[in-house]
Amino acid sequence: MANALLEVEGLFKRFAGILASNDIKFEVREGELLAVIGPNGAGKTTLINQLAGEMPPDAGCIRFAGHDITTLPTYRRSALGLARSFQITSLFLDFTVLDNVALAVQAHAGHSFRFWRDARREPKLRLPALAALKRVGLDSRADMLASRLSHGEHRQLEIAMALATRPRLLLLDEPMAGLGPEGSGRMLALLRELKAMVTILLVEHDMEAVFALADRIIVLVEGRAIASDVPEAIRANGEVRRAYLGDQGAANA
Repeated sequence: MANALLEVEGLFKRFAGILASNDIKFEVREGELLAVIGPNGAGKTTLINQLAGEMPPDAGCIRFAGHDITTLPTYRRSALGLARSFQITSLFLDFTVLDNVALAVQAHAGHSFRFWRDARREPKLRLPALAALKRVGLDSRADMLASRLSHGEHRQLEIAMALATRPRLLLLDEPMAGLGPEGSGRMLALLRELKAMVTILLVEHDMEAVFALADRIIVLVEGRAIASDVPEAIRANGEVRRAYLGDQGAANA
């Protein structure tokens, strides 16, 4: 069995009277794709925000690559190899595709280039940025303004920005959100390729994608993990079907 890259122990997060994270425990093993699913309001985004360092837990411990990162800021987690994409894309639309990824490389490197230098011409930024764009199939769009990309291409660009930081663990928050059938097919193919390259924690509503990609699945309901198992066992789990899959039609999962 592969070693645990990420370990979460007893995670709690409360908002007023609501427990958004209720004693959550799990691990992500090196080289696997772990999917987190659950109905709206289950606490999925709260969980990923805590893992990324954007929201402190009220209690519990998060360990990554042997380090206790529970209280570390986002940039320190990034330096250790933890990267995320967002449910709603956050891009510089007036910059080129290459500029967006080069800025991610620059931020991860922890330095600033002088404002009069064209970042796109700096090899230390340009080369890894182009490599990341090639991995997601956007290298031919490098000099195009990000505003001219389709919604699906925006999702690809955001993943390229995360990959440019050379992560050991990639946190993906709803990468299929808002995509039509063609875009979903491209994203599914991309995620299948990435799965062979980097450890992934995937938060996703698209059950077809989840069951096609995941090595293991965690099901959250009202902030609590009600099941954690391989896809076949999750599909057959009666509590999961009643709490979530049955609401969307388990036959489509």
